[in-house]
Order: sequence, then structure tokens, then C-alpha cells
Amino acid sequence: MKKILVLLFIAFSFSYTAQELNCQVNVQINPTLQVSTTDKEIFQELEQSIFEIMNNTSWTKDEFEVEERINCVFQLSITEVLGSGNYQATVQVQATRPVFNTSYNTTLFNYLDEDVHFNFRRGAKIIYSENQFTDNLSSIMAFYAFYILGLDGDSFANQGGSPYLKKAQEITMMAQSSMMPGWKADEKGRKNRYWLVENSLQELFSPLRECFYDYHRKGLDRMYDNQELARTEVHNALKKLMNVNRSRPGSVNVLNFLTAKRQEVIGIFKDAERKQQTEVVNLLKRIDPTNASKYQEIIQ
Repeated sequence: MKKILVLLFIAFSFSYTAQELNCQVNVQINPTLQVSTTDKEIFQELEQSIFEIMNNTSWTKDEFEVEERINCVFQLSITEVLGSGNYQATVQVQATRPVFNTSYNTTLFNYLDEDVHFNFRRGAKIIYSENQFTDNLSSIMAFYAFYILGLDGDSFANQGGSPYLKKAQEITMMAQSSMMPGWKADEKGRKNRYWLVENSLQELFSPLRECFYDYHRKGLDRMYDNQELARTEVHNALKKLMNVNRSRPGSVNVLNFLTAKRQEVIGIFKDAERKQQTEVVNLLKRIDPTNASKYQEIIQ
């Protein structure tokens, strides 16, 4: 009986400590930077601290099994040492989710944030405080944690990620008082953290969120059972992007979606009927003309 209780305690503890994200973290240094051995050791601690906040924080009250955690990658590249413990960097954020009945993982998000300014000293811990701004790095990490949770939620239920996107928006509002870049409406021509989440929650962008749900649940998740039907659902989902593009051409959210899905879409429609291929290519060229030649690969 005692052994059974011990095993149950271990199982419960393991389940309880399984958080929402399975995050790989990599901190790199720009090769042109001259950094000391001490700085290199600090960056190793920084990598570990980011790993701990992303993987050990309970971001929600939801229960996630180990296998349900969302796979993501944070690659922080130090671009400048501004002073003692003060750094400028970029962060590449990627997140994926599995496709039903397959071993394939589809990309939900692939975004380069070029406005990462932060302070970090040896022995420091990055701690997220829910109702206040404590420092820029913890706010950036928390923002992307909730944004990823929001996208994942949207991929399983129509606008199912709204609670998490609203948390990301709250973080944005609190961070604006810090005067750090990336948090305000009048920066980077609508390409920053502010606009990422602001657009996501605007009614104008509802068709994009509907597209996100239809693309994943009605399209990719059915690909195993019926490729032709699934391909049609993906096509119908992509058509909804036009509604957003007419009002906000070149929006960061639509372009992010296409960045994440471009090669996948090309692969999906490679074997489609010619008529459907042509319609998809023409649609995507109108929305994303910069990458028109890449979409042309569908019909080559």
C-alpha cells in the first residue's frame, strides 16, 4: 500500500509540474562583437534563466500533460553590449503544433523581433510578475509565451486563443511605461509586439483567425483521412485572408501567417488539380506579391 501511495505521489507530481511550453533556448553572440570571458559566462547563465522561465512557469490554470506541451524555440542573438549588464539583441521565436494522425509538426509562428533591449547580471533570475512590469526581458518572454498559447488555442478552436492573447495585450500595456522599444503603436511601421497582439484582437482581423482555425482543424488535421477534401478546406481558409488584406495590406499578422505556411502551402497544392493550383497561386500573389515567384512553384 505504501509503495502504491509513493507511486501515485510521483505520478501526481510529474503531471503537476508539466507546464504548457516545451521551449528550446539558444543564446548566441554576434561574431563581430568583442566580448570578455565573463560576458560569455553571463550569456550561459542567461540562456539557462530564459529556459527556466519559459519551461517552469505556469502560464495558465489549464492542465497540460507532458505530451501536450507546445514545442517552441527561442533564439536570442546578442547584437550589442551597451554597458555593464545592458544588452541589445534580436530574438527569433518559432512555435509548432502536431498534425492529427501524423508525425508531422506544422509551424504556427516564425517571427524575428529586432527590438530586444534588456538588463541581465550574473546570478540573476528572470521572474514573471503577472500584474506589474518588473523588467523588459521577463515581459518579452511572457508576451511570447501567451502569444504562442493564443495561436495554439486558435488552431484548435475558432478564436480559442482569446484569453491568452488578451494576457499578451495586458503585458504590452504595462510595458509601455518602461520606454523600451517594441511596445508602442508608433514604432516600426506596425511591425512590433504592440501590433502583433493589437491586430489579433481587432474585429477587422477575425477572418485571419477564422482562417487559422479552418486551415489547421478542417484542413491539415483531415489530410490523413481525405486529402482532396482537406486541400479544399485549406483553399477556402486562405480565401479569408483577402478580407483582411483589402483593409490592411501587408499587415504583420497576415505576412507572419504566410511566412510560417509558405512552403507548407506549396507542398499541399503541388498535387492539386490545375484549376485549383492557379486559383491559389493568384490569390497568394495578390496578398504577398514580394514572394510571387515562390508561389509560382506550385504550378511548375
